[in-house]
Amino acid sequence: MKIGSIQLENPVISAPMAGITDKAYRILAKEAGCGLVCTEMVSDQALLYGNVKTGAILNIAGESRPVSIQIFGSDPAYMAGAAGIVESCGAAFIDINMGCPTPKIVRNGEGSALMKDPNKAAEIVKSVVARVKVPVTVKMRKGWDEKSVNAVELAQAVVDAGAAAITVHGRTRSQFYSGKADWGAIAAVKKAVKVPVIGNGDIWSPAEAPAMFEETGCDAIMIGRAALGNPWIFSRTVHFLKHGELLPEPKPEEKVALALRHLDLLVQFKGERVAVWEMRKHAAWYTRGLRGATRLRDLINRAKSREEISSILFLFEKNVDK
Repeated sequence: MKIGSIQLENPVISAPMAGITDKAYRILAKEAGCGLVCTEMVSDQALLYGNVKTGAILNIAGESRPVSIQIFGSDPAYMAGAAGIVESCGAAFIDINMGCPTPKIVRNGEGSALMKDPNKAAEIVKSVVARVKVPVTVKMRKGWDEKSVNAVELAQAVVDAGAAAITVHGRTRSQFYSGKADWGAIAAVKKAVKVPVIGNGDIWSPAEAPAMFEETGCDAIMIGRAALGNPWIFSRTVHFLKHGELLPEPKPEEKVALALRHLDLLVQFKGERVAVWEMRKHAAWYTRGLRGATRLRDLINRAKSREEISSILFLFEKNVDK
């Protein structure tokens, strides 16, 4: 699949997720065969005022390309300025967030709140497109709620404004992440625009990927929560799409080994203190469903060093099948 002039290796894409898709996560997703990774969303204001934490989010140095950087905001001029900064960081794409449902985001008229104002959304895209040379993409939802489903209208508006691709999450803002994703909304957008459309929502296993392509006609699929502690879903999905063969789930020892690698990457990029804190959630995801995982989670939540977490994981691996 091509977005603008950039050819992706495959049509399996990692969703941007706040607090998750940092440098360590992106490296592992890419190594697992993901066709395109994206940063956590970055505020236009934080970019323009040089927020220190934002600088870390923008660090894509040494990563396998392409990498998309996602920005959010509600002012066309500010968003254009932020996009210029992002482009200078080496982003292959600039993705505009029009889907985040978080209250603190929508209160400022940002994220999925932009779905209520397609004209402003289009102004933002037009302003960003005029400022940068890289392709500009948009991630949206089905609508604000079931009474205002307008993904088609918004998609047409932002494509007319210059968007090179659209990602549609088949839930409304009012649903957040509950209920079933409406793939029909993705299909409707695909029929309405000529740019690539990426389908998002309820791909929990490789076997569901072909169904989304068939039901929606989308050009690529985006996987989010199903990849937490499970980057293998990218390689397994790519393989299933190519060969129709479902590769086996990773073994417990593979999960522990990758969890340790994830921890070491976090230490490298964020320092041990932050890495140990953040690894608590990742370790729980890597070992989810395995016998003894609840006890493991309790131990890791009390760990204070990389070595302590390593010892806990090795002991877990040794006993998980006993």
